[in-house]
Amino acid sequence: MTVPNASPWEFMIQATDDEITRLRQLFDFNQENSVDDFLRTHVPFVEYHNDSTNDIHDENLIKVYEMIHQLGDEEARNHIESMDILNNFTSE
Repeated sequence: MTVPNASPWEFMIQATDDEITRLRQLFDFNQENSVDDFLRTHVPFVEYHNDSTNDIHDENLIKVYEMIHQLGDEEARNHIESMDILNNFTSE
């Protein structure tokens, strides 16, 4: 949001138009992947850790957190670091 109190938010970032576009693309990609996740849930014998759509979702979520960490204010960076999510995964 460009207006801080227009809606609830979790992290404050400062980003260029290009960075905002990239972050939106990451969120949109996860939304699109959610359809595949939904369809996969109807196949009961596929376990979460053996499902490529879950891997894609997880990897994309890490990219979101990496970008927010990069663009975020000190509070955002500290919170993401406290989650220890970036140390356990690597994105390409």
